[in-house]
Formats: sequence, C-alpha cells, structure tokens
Amino acid sequence: MSRPYVSSAAPFGWHLKTHFPNWLRGNVQYILIPFALALFLLGWEMIVVINQYPMFILPTPRQVAESWIANWENGNLPRHLVLTLGEIGLAFGIALIFAASIGYLLAKSPLLEKIVSPYIVASQAIPLVALGPLIVIWLRTGPVQNALIAALITFFPMLINTIVGVRNVREEYRALLRSYAATPWQVFLKLEIPAALPVFFGGIRVGMTLSVIGVIVAELMWADRGLGFLINFAQGMLDTPLLFAAVGTLSVMAIMLYVIAATLERIIIHWRRKVR
Repeated sequence: MSRPYVSSAAPFGWHLKTHFPNWLRGNVQYILIPFALALFLLGWEMIVVINQYPMFILPTPRQVAESWIANWENGNLPRHLVLTLGEIGLAFGIALIFAASIGYLLAKSPLLEKIVSPYIVASQAIPLVALGPLIVIWLRTGPVQNALIAALITFFPMLINTIVGVRNVREEYRALLRSYAATPWQVFLKLEIPAALPVFFGGIRVGMTLSVIGVIVAELMWADRGLGFLINFAQGMLDTPLLFAAVGTLSVMAIMLYVIAATLERIIIHWRRKVR
C-alpha cells in the first residue's frame, strides 16, 4: 500500500495542539496571578462605589493610581524610594557580613557557640521599640541608624542558617578531603561553602524580607525621609490615596527584592539542579 500523503503543516499543528495544554498546565500561575489581581481591583472599586466611601476613608484604585503617577512625576515618590532602598541595601550588607563570619566561627567551635549564644538570643528578645530610643541617644537619627536597626533584626536568622548550613556538611566528606591532603582553605572553598549555600540562601531570602521590615519600622518611628516617613506623612494629612500608593510601592519593592534573591540562588546553586 502507498503511504498516505501528510501535509508539511500537520506536524506543526500537531505539535502546537499537543504541547500548548502542557505549557498551560505548567504555567497556569502566570495567568491566574493577573486574573486574581484584576478581580481584586474590581471588587475594591465596587465596594467603594456601592458604599460611597469618601476618598479619605477608602479611595478607588483609579484614585490611588492617579496619586502614584502624580507623586512619581513630581519626584516625591522616587526620592523617598531611593533612600529606603539604600537603607535596605546597607542593612542587608551589614547583617550578611556579620552573620556569615560569626556564624562560621560558631559552627566550627561548639564551645564558643555555648558561650556566645545566650547573649545573642537575649539581644533578639529585646523589642525593637525599646532599642530605638537608645540608638537615637547614642547615634542620633539618619539613614545609617535606620540601617543599623534593620541589621539587628536581619542578623539572627541569617546567623542561624549559616551555623546550620556549615554543620550539615557530612563528616565523611571532610575525612575524604583530608585523605587527599587538602588544606583547611581548600576544605572551606571546595566543601563547606557549596554544602552550606542551600541553607544559607534560605537565610538570605528571610533576611532580605526582614531588612525591608526593619527599615520601614525605623522610618515610621523617627525618620524624616523614606517610604516609612511618606506613609506617616500621608496618614497625618489624611491623604489616603498617597498612603495606598506608598504602601503599594513598598510591597512591589519587597517582592522584587525577594525575587532577586531567589533568582541569585538558582543561578549560583546551579549544581543542585544537575544533581536532581
């Protein structure tokens, strides 16, 4: 029997019909997220319109968007946003350096950990509001002081993740490297860092979020600049659209920072995907 003729366009159409549903199932979140956001904004608009709330009680999404655009164009929102981002970066950098270095020392010395850990835990038990006035008296206020307060909040979880990550290294791997006459520096670079990175990056993602919270709390308490100050200012002026615009900007910024941390984790720890 002769082989039936198949059009050259058929393989492409078959490929599209076969793989498009698979792509849709695997990436359904990319469709549901904007759909859920649209439903939320529509419900918000309907609540305001039906109940006829005044703008200072609950503005509509359109009024919030207009306020955001106006404050962005006049430079008010970008100025405060840049300052808050700088404080977050400084706070995260301080916490990262101290958490990584101190955490590694404590992980390598259980005796030192037993001596130091009660004081570290006690420092974390003190509320931030109680430390605020002391920092104002000792260091006054400013971006550096705000970053320092945020670093105090961010430090502890990153420290714990560093200790856990280093101690998760299996002892037989250390013995194997020592059998090949590896130096302590080679053990650190070739074994301890790669083995601790997965847990350490978990602490980085938590620390990134906590650094945002710490900076905003510090700005809410005494700052005269930054998104926290802008939120306080909008509240005092009963400018609710600006308040929503500032909070929305803060939320988007925090999500983007978390996504950056997660993306760096996937890029740096590419060997985990290969193992899987």
